Amino acid sequence: MTRVERSLSAALGLAQGCDAPPNLVNAMRYAVFPGGARIRARLCLAVARACEEDRPTLSSGVAASIELIHCASLVHDDLPCFDNAATRRGRPSVQRAFGEKIAVLAGDALIVLAIQSLVHCAERAQTRLGPLILILSRAMGAPSGIIAGQAWECEPQVALAKYQRAKTGALFAAATAAGAGAAGRDADHWHLLGERIGEAYQIADDIRDVVSTEDEMGKPSGRDQLLGRPNAVAQMGMTAAVAKLEELVRAAIGEIPPCAGAADLRAHILAEANRLLPRKLARPAA
Repeated sequence: MTRVERSLSAALGLAQGCDAPPNLVNAMRYAVFPGGARIRARLCLAVARACEEDRPTLSSGVAASIELIHCASLVHDDLPCFDNAATRRGRPSVQRAFGEKIAVLAGDALIVLAIQSLVHCAERAQTRLGPLILILSRAMGAPSGIIAGQAWECEPQVALAKYQRAKTGALFAAATAAGAGAAGRDADHWHLLGERIGEAYQIADDIRDVVSTEDEMGKPSGRDQLLGRPNAVAQMGMTAAVAKLEELVRAAIGEIPPCAGAADLRAHILAEANRLLPRKLARPAA
């Protein structure tokens, strides 16, 4: 977590300067700090460590870039044209604190900053930069990145699995692939692990949206039902949703490619899966 926070602070420093619009810079920083659990960034670093990372500056940089993209997606998700959320992480959302116009620009700027920061951190590992940029850009755009996932919410109908793969799974797949790529490993072997974790996370988020309060989540609950969005609990019921989550966690662990730190990575995934469920439903990690 310390590595992630330091890298994020360094990245935000690239956006500051006497020529920068103060409101924009303040909104960007507000969107990033203080953050949540940094789940995707920590997963990226966990994979890099499991792959015996040899460029820790690059690993930290790509983890921070993934977190910046995630924060940008939250800013856009909370906009009046989408969720119109008043709170995020237990305080006013960016659009409520700074206004809609600055929120749109802050989200856009964070996406650009993610690439800018990654390039800055890859100064001594140029051969790895191109593939890493490709991983992040695919996770952001169309046909199956987080922007496509947001766009699926605007369609009259969408299959739950397709929606979840784009809306949530894409950035988790990028986290595992980029963590391996930053460590000099073949990133293609690590995509499926992230996809499985992303599916599990989305189901856990669907469960929390149904059973948790706004105080527990730090954002409005019950939004899926209110906005008519796909939700695993609504489609399959609570018992089946929890069972599906556990199945996906087992499947994710089975997708860990051979690596020196496989045992530690397995423990990391199990601990995160247990933490994501509300306490009333969580079970001890096995």
